[in-house]
This record gives sequence, C-alpha cells and structure tokens, in this order.
Amino acid sequence: MAEIRDCPSCGQFFNYNGLREVCATCFQEEEKIYEEVYRYLRRRENRAATIEQITTKFDIEADLLYRWVRRGRLQPAMFPNLGYPCDRCGAIAQDGKLCTKCKDEIENELAQIEAAEDLREALKTQEHVTYHGRKL
Repeated sequence: MAEIRDCPSCGQFFNYNGLREVCATCFQEEEKIYEEVYRYLRRRENRAATIEQITTKFDIEADLLYRWVRRGRLQPAMFPNLGYPCDRCGAIAQDGKLCTKCKDEIENELAQIEAAEDLREALKTQEHVTYHGRKL
C-alpha cells in the first residue's frame, strides 16, 4: 500500500510507492535534466567531466548525480570521474558503499584482528598443555 510523503524537492504531497523519491512533476523535471546530462556526457570531450563541472553547468545538486550513479543510471566505467561519497570518509567511490582506500583499511584491520585471535587461541592451548616429569 502506498504511503503519503512530502516531496523533498517541492514540498507537495505524493503517494510514495517505493520506486520514486519525488512527486511525479519533480520526477519529470529530473528526467529532463538526466537526458541533458547524459547527452552532454556522451560526447567524447565531456566523458571525463567531474561532478563539480556538471553541477555548475546544469545548475543541479550533486546529490542528484550521486543518486543516478548509485542506481546505475550513470556508469563510472563509462564516465571515470563520476561516483558518490564513501560512507566512511566522503571520498568518491564508484562501487559499493566504501572507497577503495577504506575497503583496504578495513580488510587490514580485520586481518590484524583475526591474527590476534589466532594468537590468543594458540596461547590458550599452550597453557593447557601438561608436562610430565622425567623419571629419576
């Protein structure tokens, strides 16, 4: 069942059905802007455009571009300078929720934690080892 929400762009009420975050009017406006941006980016000389260049040229918010990249409408493989902020540090990420640097840091931290746990387990097993006395 649809719920009634305020459109974050214009403030009008609309029936939210889980597909669109904005009302129908704002959605149509966003689609027009998307078509213009996509047409701009498809030109060879504009494929390396940055988020700042696009937001300035089309007078749009960066969040709209981030949303399009997250949903896969603009592919970072085709447009290498596009992405969205990393959830951890804010740097530009192109897939997942974290940038490459944060992923590597977390993997290293996990490896250190696992190594420490393995060491603790090894020490516990050594503590439980009994030594038999030598025969005299």
